[in-house]
Amino acid sequence: MERTLFDDDHKLFRESYRGFLAEHVAPFHDQWEDDNMVDREVWVEAGKLGFLGMAVDEKYGGGGVQDFRYNTVVTEESVRGGYSGLGFMLHNDVIQPYLTNLCSDEQKERWLPRFCTGELITAVAMTEPGTGSDLQGIKTNAKRDGDDWILNGAKTFITNGIHSDLVIVVAQTDPSKGAQGFSLFGVERGMPGFERGRNLDKIGLKAQDTAELSFNDVRVPSANLIGEEGMGFMYLMQNLPQERLSIAVVAAAAMEQVLQETIEYCRDRKAFGRSIGSFQNSRFVMAELATETKIARVFVDQCIEALNRGELTIEEAAMAKWWTTEKQVALIDRCLQMHGGYGYMREYPVAKAFMDSRVQTIYGGTTEIMKEIIGRGLGM
Repeated sequence: MERTLFDDDHKLFRESYRGFLAEHVAPFHDQWEDDNMVDREVWVEAGKLGFLGMAVDEKYGGGGVQDFRYNTVVTEESVRGGYSGLGFMLHNDVIQPYLTNLCSDEQKERWLPRFCTGELITAVAMTEPGTGSDLQGIKTNAKRDGDDWILNGAKTFITNGIHSDLVIVVAQTDPSKGAQGFSLFGVERGMPGFERGRNLDKIGLKAQDTAELSFNDVRVPSANLIGEEGMGFMYLMQNLPQERLSIAVVAAAAMEQVLQETIEYCRDRKAFGRSIGSFQNSRFVMAELATETKIARVFVDQCIEALNRGELTIEEAAMAKWWTTEKQVALIDRCLQMHGGYGYMREYPVAKAFMDSRVQTIYGGTTEIMKEIIGRGLGM
């Protein structure tokens, strides 16, 4: 079944991005894994070559094309190379819609040009130590003080947390209004009271900086309120489908990559005088995994087309997110088993994929939360 999602422009973009990865990422990623973060210079190089802000208006230095297929190319090629330290997906897929759809003209002028050049790295701070997927349980709060807001609270598991120059912070601004009592603030590097904790020690995604953030009487000017006061929760709900689809894009690409590597390993590896791929068990396992991978690919591609048409629903994004990530984790586990003892060695790509994949069913909303969203959509 031929994949028909991309046209010639996307294929040229893919070749260009592969060249960028070969020159600016591949030689250094192992060291970044040891360092627990990538070099900031890779962001600048990505910006120079047009791999950041593809959907941002050209007047701000972006690509000017509202087409999620370009984001998909960046994600797929990063995944296939095992370059899990790159935080471009969060920057392009998650943060960009907040900036382009909600920001004032003044905010766009202030932030978007450097967003596109890679000089301004972004993050979003939703999760708190006591909330997890329960966004309505957020305790971080902002109170008016003249024309400013005073922000207090703590966030955790924040991707790009160490490198970030602009963090979109979700805060409670009116506890009496429930879901209508949350707002979004752009907190910038260097604001007094904004502090970063440790770079968290994760079992996977080692080169991707993930941090704790704290806000102690941070004075945020009203000019940094993103969108309208009290609309923060609604904005999150509007943008989460694209974020969840991005995670599904990672899952489908990872399934394809690990499956292909395992098929090749099974063809070459000998046991009892024959290729391990020639045993019926190996063929049956690979047949099952190949079928699941194909189904994941077809569904994710259809979701990408629906997103581009503005038709992807919250429930469909949740379906894509939970099903593909659970299949990704299960597939990689079975592929590691097919590698035997070598699968447990970190020098083998399947071992890294095993560690990197585990968070996929957790961030962006756990599998359980995705099923809850789908169930509610069914009127249950």
